[in-house]
Amino acid sequence: MLQTTEEGGSQPKEYIAKYAADRVRNVSTVWMGSTLGCAECHDHKFDPFTQKDFYSLAAFFADIEEVAVGRNGANMSLPTDEQAEALAAVDAKIAPMKQQIKGASDDEKKGLQADLNKLQAKRKRIDAEIAKTMVVKVRKEPLMTRVLPRGNWLDETGEVVQPSIPAHLGELTVDGNRRANRLDLAKWMIDSDNPLTARVFVNRVWKLFFGQAIARTLEDVGAQGEWPTHPELLDWLALEFVESGWDVKQLIRMIVHSEAYQQSSMESESMRERDPYNRLLARQGRFRLEAEMVRDNALAVSGLMVHREGGRSAKPYQPEGYWGQLNFPKRTYQPDQDQNQYRRGVYTYWCRTFLHPSMAAFDAPTREECTAERVRSNTPLQALVLLNDPTYVEAARALAQKLDGLSPREGIARAFGIVLSRKPSSHEVGILYQLHADQVARFSEDPAAAKALLEVGLAQAPETTPELAAWTSVSRAILNLHETITRY
Repeated sequence: MLQTTEEGGSQPKEYIAKYAADRVRNVSTVWMGSTLGCAECHDHKFDPFTQKDFYSLAAFFADIEEVAVGRNGANMSLPTDEQAEALAAVDAKIAPMKQQIKGASDDEKKGLQADLNKLQAKRKRIDAEIAKTMVVKVRKEPLMTRVLPRGNWLDETGEVVQPSIPAHLGELTVDGNRRANRLDLAKWMIDSDNPLTARVFVNRVWKLFFGQAIARTLEDVGAQGEWPTHPELLDWLALEFVESGWDVKQLIRMIVHSEAYQQSSMESESMRERDPYNRLLARQGRFRLEAEMVRDNALAVSGLMVHREGGRSAKPYQPEGYWGQLNFPKRTYQPDQDQNQYRRGVYTYWCRTFLHPSMAAFDAPTREECTAERVRSNTPLQALVLLNDPTYVEAARALAQKLDGLSPREGIARAFGIVLSRKPSSHEVGILYQLHADQVARFSEDPAAAKALLEVGLAQAPETTPELAAWTSVSRAILNLHETITRY
């Protein structure tokens, strides 16, 4: 196995070698912008990381008490004050009722048991709404960490190592003659003498606001990564960030108040020829919204979005049978039938092997590994999702309700104002005017089709008229625009 105890005994079967490798990859990618994971089997081919560095970093996590994937691990509940009070109130009733049942007659027990079942069901509902997180509750004696020759976890001939940072980045300061721990690692991460963490972080924040980072390869700022286009800017931002006390809000405020950020994203022909990828920051960037935000945007402009924070995962509409091939165990998917349906995309239930199809269409990662930067694709499938996914059809209908009763030109202008924050051009008005007229005629001749369209989703339409169905079709077209899902 990867490790043995200090006494020489074998490690627990639950401890899997790849757990340590995953942690090294995640820590080095997130905080160091480095591909230290490449040193699992051999010294890094391009950066000054050795195989010993890899396992020395893994040793920081050798004292974690954990179980194998697929088994129930340690979870901690994080109730709000209101949820904690509600649980305490129910528990205060359950305990004495159980005692009361013990001394009750058979006839009395039936009524008391029914009341107890109701209380226990109520407690279960409250507990289901409480956020849970995986935690390390128990710290055990650190397991021995060895360098694994060629990454072979069956080979125990490698050198034994202690927790340490990569040698070429300096030495870890530890008080006294003790083993370094994760707190020491965390302190080093944010030490002002550490050259990586602040630069890696501000580089990622810059990417969020401009669509691409100063050093474009977020996951690799080493020899194989792309050199920063503006190295002095990156250095200055990192220094300001550290001197502000790692104040993220101040960093964001500084970026969005800059002239670079406040530029228009419009480009001239000469600018496009000289700098087609906008590496010189001569204009603001244009890029498609992330998968979760595409859905959030549709819910927000339609007025359907529920802004409640925390609680259990949300289950949006999903094609029937999509989980049909999911085994061990077999599972069924039941979309939410309440307001949970309209919560932000960040709360969407995540099944890594069967990612929600709408999320997958817009390039959301499976989360099986740390992903520093998502792919952005532009495919016909995305347009089909925006047209046909029940979430977007329902959002279009809700948006249409805001336009119903207006003249075609007034309705089109209002829809553009809500969705795109601008006025439509005469050309756009002409196209949508004709679409509206065609759809009114169509649904007037086929009331059943209008009814079927307006009944999509949980939210009930106030009425099933050809006019509302026509506005729904117009809204679907507007929600499908490239401009609607693009950040300018």
